[in-house]
Amino acid sequence: MANSKAIKNRIKSVKNTKKITKAMELVSASKMKRAVSSTLASRIYAEYSWNVLVSIANNIEDITHPLFTKREVEKNVLLVLITSNRGLCGAYNAQVIKKALQFLKNENVNVDILTIGKKGDAAMRRIGKNVIASFVELPDNVSTRDILPISKLLTDEYTKGNYDKVVVAYTDYVSALSQKANLKQILPVSKTELKELIESLGENIPESQKENKINYFLEGDVNMLIGSLARKLTRMQIYQMMLESNASEQSARMVAMKNASEASGEMIDELTLVFNKARQASITQEISEISAGMVSVN
Repeated sequence: MANSKAIKNRIKSVKNTKKITKAMELVSASKMKRAVSSTLASRIYAEYSWNVLVSIANNIEDITHPLFTKREVEKNVLLVLITSNRGLCGAYNAQVIKKALQFLKNENVNVDILTIGKKGDAAMRRIGKNVIASFVELPDNVSTRDILPISKLLTDEYTKGNYDKVVVAYTDYVSALSQKANLKQILPVSKTELKELIESLGENIPESQKENKINYFLEGDVNMLIGSLARKLTRMQIYQMMLESNASEQSARMVAMKNASEASGEMIDELTLVFNKARQASITQEISEISAGMVSVN
């Protein structure tokens, strides 16, 4: 009976674990929907900025601003690593950290790290990399105001010449079941990528708005305007990457907790079967002992 009691306690423990994983699954599902909604809502920005971008793009080849200038020799690179603050999200952190390690292995230049999230910070410090800054207090429902210190640090460091390239390692949200670790260069701003961005934004603009587009007349220092645009583009890219990473994290955690809940259910069924067998064996043994005692009395 002692063995049956231990199995019964194990079943109770697994049931409690299942309640926790199920609750975490529901919370992650709610956060994932909010993160995906935020990602889709950012398209409103595209509708208002499309006309301005098209007007500026007409003279994009003449841009000489430092944030658009690619340096011939790359000696120092800054890698921004976006991970989560917490675990229990499957292979989410492992995938993006692996992507960052591959980048570090292939680069033959000095690479410094800026981390967003405790998991990436711990991983980089563990292998002895130089982490110049770490942001671990960002909220789940991140806003552009939260991103401002990060984008300002990146653009200032690049403008000063401390780094020749800035690359971000993050996770693209594909679907609730699929997330893809990715590397993207955000500085210097690629003129080709800016053209592609404008074309992609144009795909989301209604035809009526395209027909009513405005040709802006630019006065003053165009490079100053371009610099302001580059900083905003950098901030919006980081913001979008944070949204993608947050949605990926929550979906990965939701799937991981769902799998854990299902595994807990299977374990409960198996333990219940073992408990019933042990209980049946105990009852059978007691009946056998009673029958043997009666035979010896007779």
